[in-house]
Amino acid sequence: MAGVGARLIQLRIKRADDPELRMQVRRAAASCAATGATLVLNDHWQVAIEEGVGFIHLGQEDLDETDLKAIGRAGIRLGVSTHSDGELDRALSVAPDYVALGPVWPTTLKQMPWAPQGVERLGEWRTRLRGIPLVAIGGITLERAPSCITAGADAVAVVSDVVANPDPEARARAWIAATG
Repeated sequence: MAGVGARLIQLRIKRADDPELRMQVRRAAASCAATGATLVLNDHWQVAIEEGVGFIHLGQEDLDETDLKAIGRAGIRLGVSTHSDGELDRALSVAPDYVALGPVWPTTLKQMPWAPQGVERLGEWRTRLRGIPLVAIGGITLERAPSCITAGADAVAVVSDVVANPDPEARARAWIAATG
């Protein structure tokens, strides 16, 4: 995706042994560096520190087991997922660099215990964030993305709309053209 012009790429690897994980992180970091994209590593905060990744994304459950001070000392920026008012309060308590809200629409990427939030919720979050960037996640398609931005999101995250497309590279290029 960095090669087609994506500016922000999240690497999400849930299951891999340490050598495989590090190899994938290094490969993604090199690709992002070569194209000017920013790499966001999902969950693996210790690897982010050790490998020099500048951005980490954490889910709510990850906040319990993460050394946020170590992330701060390493100068790593932090994004946090939210799905409810309580989770937003918790996210704000750790001074994130961005907050993600979702799923905005039903998603097939993973099993979600939360109901879709809808674009109206993006507007509510926008007000509460007071300048912190807001990322819409979950069920985002190229056709739905403009409504997220209009509602208050600063960015949208996309996975299935690109990777499940018969021509992922063409779909990614369409995203870049529409949002670039």
